[in-house]
Amino acid sequence: MADEKRKHHFDKRDRRGKRKSEEKVDESSPVIAAFRGYQQELDERYDRYERIIKLSRDVTIESKRTIFLLHRVIGSEDREGLLQQAIDKLSEIEASKFRPIAEELKDEDIYQFIRAYTSGLQEYIEALTFYNFLKNCGLIKLEDVQKRLTFTAADDSNSDETQQKTQAPVDGHIHVVIPPIEYILGVADLTGELMRLTLNSVGKGDFETPYKVCDFMRCMHAAFVTMGSMSRDVVRKTTVLKQSLQKVENACYTLKVRGSEIPKHMLINVLTCASSGNIPGYADEESVEDDP
Repeated sequence: MADEKRKHHFDKRDRRGKRKSEEKVDESSPVIAAFRGYQQELDERYDRYERIIKLSRDVTIESKRTIFLLHRVIGSEDREGLLQQAIDKLSEIEASKFRPIAEELKDEDIYQFIRAYTSGLQEYIEALTFYNFLKNCGLIKLEDVQKRLTFTAADDSNSDETQQKTQAPVDGHIHVVIPPIEYILGVADLTGELMRLTLNSVGKGDFETPYKVCDFMRCMHAAFVTMGSMSRDVVRKTTVLKQSLQKVENACYTLKVRGSEIPKHMLINVLTCASSGNIPGYADEESVEDDP
């Protein structure tokens, strides 16, 4: 008897639920209208996020190609021509990829979309700083990078309410804002390319570049150490920077101490071993000295 009552109770609840589902939603309700607006706003934000991700992927690909081009500068007879090709590629990336990103971010909070283009931005900064090192043997400033990602805005009138809400600069320009942490992470990636540059330069017979790279990386490491635990990514990349610096120092040490006694055609192989911490001959010498 109790089971029949319980079954009858559930049947009534199901019937009530079915009747409620058949009730029509009052579209004129202020609450429904508000949620329709929220839905549209979220859909637009997700679509914008996906568009920025696609542009960022293109930036990453083109920036890597620019870095490969820059590695051909060492030992090339057309050094200035290759550097010009590289800066032209970077300018094309800025015009065809970063400008659309800046237009997508106009009147928006960039920190809601920073993760969508952070990888492309860091790769671009790595390529630009690598170019600047080869061109001027120095590090480009954050302000100079920001200028390259500032574009003239199209003529359109924005409401004062929107500008006040987003705090967008009313100066006739649109920007891909570069947070300092993104600049720092992009510069940290430069050290890996500098380590490869050291070995490539020796292979091409350029014995001056490794010492310039070593001095430059020492200054970078000293600056990164002073930052402390700014973020987990900075700590991780500082560790990688230190490892790259040690490899370059080992290569410079081998080049300075044993460069005169090693044939030039074998020098690159010895430096490769030195950069990995395994210098031929030194292990045997140490073992001989330790023997009684």
